[in-house]
Amino acid sequence: MSRAELSAPDLDPDGPPEPGPARSRTVVAAVAALGCLAVLGAAALRLGGELTRDPTAAERADAQSAEVAARYRTWPAGRLFPATLPYTLDMGSAEQATRIGIDSGTRCDTAVDPQLSGSLTSRGCMAVLRATYLDQLQGLAVTVGVVVFPDERAAREAVPWFPVPAPRPGLRALPFEASPAARFGDTARQAAAVRRRGPYLVAATVGYADGRPTIGARQQQNDLAALGPQLADAILKPLAAPGQVECGTAEWTC
Repeated sequence: MSRAELSAPDLDPDGPPEPGPARSRTVVAAVAALGCLAVLGAAALRLGGELTRDPTAAERADAQSAEVAARYRTWPAGRLFPATLPYTLDMGSAEQATRIGIDSGTRCDTAVDPQLSGSLTSRGCMAVLRATYLDQLQGLAVTVGVVVFPDERAAREAVPWFPVPAPRPGLRALPFEASPAARFGDTARQAAAVRRRGPYLVAATVGYADGRPTIGARQQQNDLAALGPQLADAILKPLAAPGQVECGTAEWTC
């Protein structure tokens, strides 16, 4: 054998050597990394689409319901109970009832008669907000109460517990000292009304501002019965009306 033959490399006649274990692991890791990047890219695209797409009809409806249900907390008292409310009686033109005060309390059990408080509590009553108004001639007083429930079903089920037009058991009168309605107590209640929409029930109790019982002309009695429903409607309609959804603002979550 020659020197050249002794120094020649031992070559594989079938081709280059197979990759070793380390090189195989590197290839597998690279493929796995590319797969992860692809998954992350797809997730980022999907998330970006979710963040930038317009809300669905169902999402808008949910946002509207949530905003309406929170108004008793988010609206200022003066918006919930405006300074004046319109009404019309049988023998007159359009008139304005004037607010004389707003109750500082919100407890369900003290805003209604004891016979009624248990029923409201069992249906999840969350708050009762009250204000008292005087008619334009300041002869009739009306206490209006917004009864707040956790959902529409609970509010609907509570309506039959108010025996309108009878005022008892029902919303308690709210007098204010040093006002024309200072004597408008529970014994002066003569008529009542109830309206309901969404999670809100609005009750009204009506009587003479000076506390006298129902006496006099039939027209005066008709006025007592007509005033409560109109003021209850005037409070409830804006309170329960669906708002315009404006996603991305502080008032809306959608």
